[in-house]
Amino acid sequence: MTNRIAITPGEPAGIGPDLCALISQRPPEDTELVVFADKVVLEERARSLGITLSLKPYIAGKNPIPSAIRELSFIQVNKKTDVTPGVLDRLNSSYVLDSLKTATDAVLDGEIDAMVTGPIHKGIINEAGFQFTGHTEYLANHCKRELTVMMLATEGLRVALTTTHLPLSEVPKAINKDLLISVIEILHVDLIQKFGIKNPKILVCGLNPHAGEKGYLGDEEIQVIEPVLTKLRKSGIDLIGPLPADTLFTPKYLDSADAVLSMYHDQGLPVLKFKGFGNASNITLGLPIIRTSVDHGTALDLAGSGEIETGSIYNAIATANEMIGHWKLNETRKFSY
Repeated sequence: MTNRIAITPGEPAGIGPDLCALISQRPPEDTELVVFADKVVLEERARSLGITLSLKPYIAGKNPIPSAIRELSFIQVNKKTDVTPGVLDRLNSSYVLDSLKTATDAVLDGEIDAMVTGPIHKGIINEAGFQFTGHTEYLANHCKRELTVMMLATEGLRVALTTTHLPLSEVPKAINKDLLISVIEILHVDLIQKFGIKNPKILVCGLNPHAGEKGYLGDEEIQVIEPVLTKLRKSGIDLIGPLPADTLFTPKYLDSADAVLSMYHDQGLPVLKFKGFGNASNITLGLPIIRTSVDHGTALDLAGSGEIETGSIYNAIATANEMIGHWKLNETRKFSY
């Protein structure tokens, strides 16, 4: 079966357009890639890389056909001003958001099976007057979900986050029982529905050093985390923890686990990126659609240079294809968070 996947290049001055041109030279098997972007931006970047790229307008309603070598389908999203590789322009911030919205709507409508997003520059979008903290939060709002969960995955390791883009000083007060219950339930359900894991085993990090050391180094484990884990275990969710984050990420624990839940952004992601940076993908759980992304930023200094790696976008596409297969098998169980 051929899957149809939307690609949003993200920040046009970054390496997103480069990635689109490069993957056209070796498109994934059994996948039709549809890029939501300005045709001129894609063509100009392909020329700067010395790449032959044929862009064909996407026609809705037809069965998907695997992308041919050096060819991509596209849906036109108009840039707001000319693009220079490596040079940010706030005028194109609305173009980035238009691309993301149009692609998301196409997946919500069922025209496209999943979406893979390229790297964006949060700073320039906010400078342009748009309140934007990241893809995860944007997609939750656009898909009318009160909560979504960010998870990064690479070979042999999945790490989900309880909190995402928060200052460290705000993390303890953000972690409460209701949030933690909702995050764990979303993670558990999507590991089943979108990854085909029948009885997922989840390792849960403590918030404090040594998981609080029985309250001597903080009591969030005693007051919040442990009661939540006890309650959810009774509902049949396999949870181990809270465990000290400095020892959880060892083979003793990871070899028998399906995912790790960390309490904040920089608790779990440095380990994952050390293990698999450049070959990992960012996944948004809890959505009525499938969305994966690259694990890196816009790399403005490399845009148009031809000196970039494509491992992460291929990983994101492969992960999306895997998730599509499991998701389609669970049609009747969607949205049961």
